[in-house]
Amino acid sequence: MMSGTQPNNPLHGVTLEMMLTALVERLGWKEMGRRVRIRCFTSDPSIASSLVFLRRTPWARKKVEELYLRTHGTPPGK
Repeated sequence: MMSGTQPNNPLHGVTLEMMLTALVERLGWKEMGRRVRIRCFTSDPSIASSLVFLRRTPWARKKVEELYLRTHGTPPGK
């Protein structure tokens, strides 16, 4: 039976755009570029260009997801 919920997935319901926006607000582009070394964070950064790159680059998206979880916390037990 599929209920549509993913209780073991701390990113469930969080879009990539939501993650980027929250990270930019909390860390800023410069710090994001220092922590995740990708050019779309360091050279003329924008949410739009970062979304394009991250959607096409699984390893970079994984690093951004990990950064988001580290900076925004994970639910207890994760």
